[in-house]
Amino acid sequence: MSSTESPDTATAALPVPPAGPGRHGGEETVRTVTLPGLTLTVRAPAGHPARGGDGPDAGDGREVPAREPALYVHGLGGSSQNWSDLMPLLADRVDGEAVDLPGFGHSPPPADGNYSVSAQARAVIRHLDAAGRGPVHLIGNSMGGAASTRVAAERPDLVRTLTLISPALPELRPQLTAVPTALLAVPGVAGLFGRLTHDWTPERRTREVLALCYGDPGRVSPEGFNAAVDEYARRLELPYFWEVMERSARGLVNAYTLGGQHNLWRQAERVLAPTLLVYGGRDRLVSYRMARRAAAAFRGSRLLTLPEAGHVAMMEYPETVARAVRELLDSEVTDVTADAGRS
Repeated sequence: MSSTESPDTATAALPVPPAGPGRHGGEETVRTVTLPGLTLTVRAPAGHPARGGDGPDAGDGREVPAREPALYVHGLGGSSQNWSDLMPLLADRVDGEAVDLPGFGHSPPPADGNYSVSAQARAVIRHLDAAGRGPVHLIGNSMGGAASTRVAAERPDLVRTLTLISPALPELRPQLTAVPTALLAVPGVAGLFGRLTHDWTPERRTREVLALCYGDPGRVSPEGFNAAVDEYARRLELPYFWEVMERSARGLVNAYTLGGQHNLWRQAERVLAPTLLVYGGRDRLVSYRMARRAAAAFRGSRLLTLPEAGHVAMMEYPETVARAVRELLDSEVTDVTADAGRS
């Protein structure tokens, strides 16, 4: 089970690590997508295999199989770089890209200043509609998991499969280690925290965040730690950093209180796409005990539990998560083939 020890106040600073370059990824391409009132930064692994129909394989003359599109959605405080370890491990199977949600990573704040979970979901939908990439294999973590649940429930035509890693779904009794993050939603708290910790170094902030989000922070390489420190320092210079954190946290807390058809658990029950759920036994933000409820809510879902993982299993155990995603994709192909055979 996950820890319930009282957290250091520093853990309220950034609930998802500001990751640097991934261990497996190498080069990445980054582009900017501009939509009315919204600008998104989109990241993808470079040098992945050609898409089907682009020509024969250079090795044996066979055509390269077509790769279906995938979209990765980060959590509160995170960015597209949180997927830099996982994306290349799946690049031979899916044409994947990761998005910086509005106000995070290198994406500027949205014009309307709306950071609700519904607004994040709309940003994903608008991006997919504009790019014509749906249906995609949609993969979300934490807040991104909540937004992805909304997308899958409200626009099933855009989602081929759904993978949720520690999704931020409502908990009636959140564990104590998640309370500081929830306090970010209180007006003025984020700015106050920023002023009180003005003299903290990016190194200290990064260590606290890793302790909060990783089951074992020792899994972070020195290179990865230094890259995360540099990214954290960059974000602290952004004039909107604390405002985005406060409003996004408030949007997530508000989503927990919604009833009726907008309740996230009700929406989970409406998801039709094959779903993979990933939970970490040492997650200090999303309780491990929620895995069973989620497995019951998402019909016919698969459940992967990683006892040693924390909140960001795709960063701690990318190979294991990649294998589970591949199994989900294989099962979807098998189901489609079986349905075609019966018809």
